[in-house]
Amino acid sequence: MNKFDKAYLKMAQEWAKLSYCERKQVGALIVKDRMIISDGYNGTPSGFENCCEDADGKTHWYVLHAEANAILKLAASTQSAKGATLYLTLSPCKECSKLILQAGITRLVYINEYSDDDGISFLRNHNIEIEQISDCELKK
Repeated sequence: MNKFDKAYLKMAQEWAKLSYCERKQVGALIVKDRMIISDGYNGTPSGFENCCEDADGKTHWYVLHAEANAILKLAASTQSAKGATLYLTLSPCKECSKLILQAGITRLVYINEYSDDDGISFLRNHNIEIEQISDCELKK
Protein backbone atom coordinates (compact mmCIF):
# COMPACT_ATOMS: atom_id res chain seq x y z
CA MET A 1 0.00 0.00 0.00
CA ASN A 2 1.26 3.44 -0.86
CA LYS A 3 -0.07 6.87 0.07
CA PHE A 4 -1.90 7.17 -3.26
CA ASP A 5 -3.73 3.86 -2.76
CA LYS A 6 -4.91 5.14 0.59
CA ALA A 7 -6.01 8.51 -0.83
CA TYR A 8 -7.90 6.99 -3.78
CA LEU A 9 -9.69 4.48 -1.53
CA LYS A 10 -10.77 7.31 0.79
CA MET A 11 -12.10 9.15 -2.27
CA ALA A 12 -13.97 6.00 -3.35
CA GLN A 13 -15.55 5.90 0.12
CA GLU A 14 -16.75 9.48 -0.35
CA TRP A 15 -18.05 8.62 -3.82
CA ALA A 16 -20.01 5.69 -2.34
CA LYS A 17 -21.98 8.18 -0.22
CA LEU A 18 -23.56 9.52 -3.44
CA SER A 19 -25.41 6.23 -3.92
CA TYR A 20 -29.14 6.09 -3.21
CA CYS A 21 -28.90 2.40 -2.29
CA GLU A 22 -29.85 1.74 1.31
CA ARG A 23 -28.53 -1.80 1.74
CA LYS A 24 -25.01 -1.14 0.54
CA GLN A 25 -23.28 1.95 -0.87
CA VAL A 26 -20.28 1.22 -3.09
CA GLY A 27 -17.82 3.60 -4.74
CA ALA A 28 -15.32 3.09 -7.57
CA LEU A 29 -12.48 5.08 -9.10
CA ILE A 30 -10.43 4.17 -12.16
CA VAL A 31 -6.96 5.71 -12.02
CA LYS A 32 -4.26 5.78 -14.70
CA ASP A 33 -0.93 7.58 -14.43
CA ARG A 34 -2.14 9.12 -11.15
CA MET A 35 -5.16 10.68 -12.86
CA ILE A 36 -8.73 9.74 -12.07
CA ILE A 37 -10.14 8.83 -15.47
CA SER A 38 -13.54 7.59 -14.30
CA ASP A 39 -15.70 7.17 -11.22
CA GLY A 40 -18.90 5.45 -10.28
CA TYR A 41 -21.21 4.35 -7.52
CA ASN A 42 -23.93 1.75 -7.39
CA GLY A 43 -27.40 2.82 -8.44
CA THR A 44 -30.20 2.60 -10.94
CA PRO A 45 -29.68 3.37 -14.65
CA SER A 46 -30.21 6.95 -15.86
CA GLY A 47 -33.87 7.85 -16.06
CA PHE A 48 -34.94 5.32 -13.42
CA GLU A 49 -36.33 6.24 -10.01
CA ASN A 50 -33.45 6.40 -7.51
CA CYS A 51 -34.71 3.44 -5.52
CA CYS A 52 -32.37 0.45 -5.40
CA GLU A 53 -34.35 -1.92 -3.17
CA ASP A 54 -37.84 -3.42 -3.26
CA ALA A 55 -40.31 -3.40 -0.34
CA ASP A 56 -38.56 -6.45 1.15
CA GLY A 57 -35.16 -4.71 1.07
CA LYS A 58 -33.81 -6.83 -1.80
CA THR A 59 -31.74 -5.07 -4.45
CA HIS A 60 -33.51 -4.66 -7.80
CA TRP A 61 -31.90 -6.77 -10.55
CA TYR A 62 -31.32 -3.71 -12.72
CA VAL A 63 -29.14 -1.81 -10.23
CA LEU A 64 -25.70 -1.18 -11.71
CA HIS A 65 -22.64 -1.88 -9.58
CA ALA A 66 -20.17 0.94 -8.95
CA GLU A 67 -17.39 -0.59 -11.07
CA ALA A 68 -19.78 -1.26 -13.96
CA ASN A 69 -20.88 2.38 -13.85
CA ALA A 70 -17.26 3.57 -13.87
CA ILE A 71 -16.34 1.28 -16.78
CA LEU A 72 -19.43 2.28 -18.78
CA LYS A 73 -18.71 5.96 -18.17
CA LEU A 74 -15.17 5.41 -19.41
CA ALA A 75 -16.43 3.61 -22.52
CA ALA A 76 -18.35 6.76 -23.45
CA SER A 77 -15.19 8.88 -23.23
CA THR A 78 -11.94 9.03 -25.16
CA GLN A 79 -9.98 7.46 -22.28
CA SER A 80 -8.82 3.85 -22.07
CA ALA A 81 -8.65 1.67 -18.95
CA LYS A 82 -5.72 -0.33 -20.37
CA GLY A 83 -3.15 -0.59 -17.59
CA ALA A 84 -5.29 1.31 -15.07
CA THR A 85 -5.97 0.62 -11.39
CA LEU A 86 -9.53 0.20 -10.10
CA TYR A 87 -10.22 1.33 -6.54
CA LEU A 88 -13.34 -0.17 -4.96
CA THR A 89 -14.95 -0.03 -1.56
CA LEU A 90 -16.25 -3.60 -2.10
CA SER A 91 -14.61 -6.43 -4.05
CA PRO A 92 -16.27 -7.18 -7.41
CA CYS A 93 -18.86 -9.84 -8.19
CA LYS A 94 -18.38 -12.42 -10.97
CA GLU A 95 -20.19 -10.33 -13.58
CA CYS A 96 -18.21 -7.16 -12.88
CA SER A 97 -14.95 -9.12 -12.83
CA LYS A 98 -15.51 -9.97 -16.49
CA LEU A 99 -15.94 -6.25 -17.26
CA ILE A 100 -12.78 -5.39 -15.32
CA LEU A 101 -10.73 -7.92 -17.27
CA GLN A 102 -12.23 -6.92 -20.63
CA ALA A 103 -11.62 -3.21 -19.91
CA GLY A 104 -7.87 -3.87 -19.59
CA ILE A 105 -7.60 -2.91 -15.93
CA THR A 106 -4.44 -4.52 -14.54
CA ARG A 107 -4.69 -3.74 -10.83
CA LEU A 108 -7.50 -3.81 -8.27
CA VAL A 109 -7.36 -2.30 -4.79
CA TYR A 110 -10.39 -2.74 -2.54
CA ILE A 111 -11.52 -2.43 1.08
CA ASN A 112 -14.32 -4.88 1.92
CA GLU A 113 -15.02 -8.43 0.74
CA TYR A 114 -18.12 -9.16 -1.33
CA SER A 115 -20.08 -12.19 -0.08
CA ASP A 116 -18.91 -14.28 -3.05
CA ASP A 117 -15.16 -14.33 -3.82
CA ASP A 118 -15.48 -15.92 -7.28
CA GLY A 119 -14.86 -12.52 -8.91
CA ILE A 120 -11.55 -12.08 -7.07
CA SER A 121 -10.50 -15.65 -7.90
CA PHE A 122 -11.32 -15.06 -11.57
CA LEU A 123 -9.20 -11.89 -11.67
CA ARG A 124 -6.29 -13.54 -9.83
CA ASN A 125 -6.38 -16.42 -12.33
CA HIS A 126 -6.05 -13.84 -15.12
CA ASN A 127 -3.00 -12.11 -13.62
CA ILE A 128 -4.75 -9.02 -12.29
CA GLU A 129 -2.76 -7.60 -9.37
CA ILE A 130 -5.07 -7.51 -6.34
CA GLU A 131 -4.62 -5.82 -2.98
CA GLN A 132 -7.06 -5.55 -0.11
CA ILE A 133 -6.62 -2.67 2.31
CA SER A 134 -8.71 -2.82 5.45
CA ASP A 135 -10.68 0.07 6.88
CA CYS A 136 -8.34 0.00 9.89
CA GLU A 137 -5.28 0.44 7.67
CA LEU A 138 -6.97 3.39 5.93
CA LYS A 139 -7.46 5.17 9.23
CA LYS A 140 -3.77 4.99 10.20
